[in-house]
Amino acid sequence: MTDQLSGRLVEGGHRLDVRVYFEDTDFSGVVYHARYLHFLERGRTDFLRLHGIGHRALMDGAFGEPMAFAVRRMEIEFLRPARIDDVLQVETRTALLGGARVVLDQRILRDGEVLVEAAVKVAVISPDGRPRRMPPAVAERLGAPAS
Repeated sequence: MTDQLSGRLVEGGHRLDVRVYFEDTDFSGVVYHARYLHFLERGRTDFLRLHGIGHRALMDGAFGEPMAFAVRRMEIEFLRPARIDDVLQVETRTALLGGARVVLDQRILRDGEVLVEAAVKVAVISPDGRPRRMPPAVAERLGAPAS
């Protein structure tokens, strides 16, 4: 059971299933817009985890000096609503790798229908918040930019 708790790597990226609970919705049973940020964050975190890049390991310096990822920019397109009890799929893939950043394309789907699309620019930072270059081992694990 725990082998899929973090989702699974699929061709071109990662997929995580999430269920919509009462706490995720407004009074009408529709997912509150800010909750999608939580779903996307879980997708990014598990995408990294399954690529062997845990947040604790980054901060502990497992890939060189201690570092972290910080969301610098996010563009979100809300296309259709999700509702209570829906099972959603959060997809994450590397769109662009740079010296000190990565851009991830994310989508939230329900039964193949795209509900949300997001482009997330993530910066590599030191523990004191300064930009730093991405270690080659991290870049290698994140893979080549998607075509």
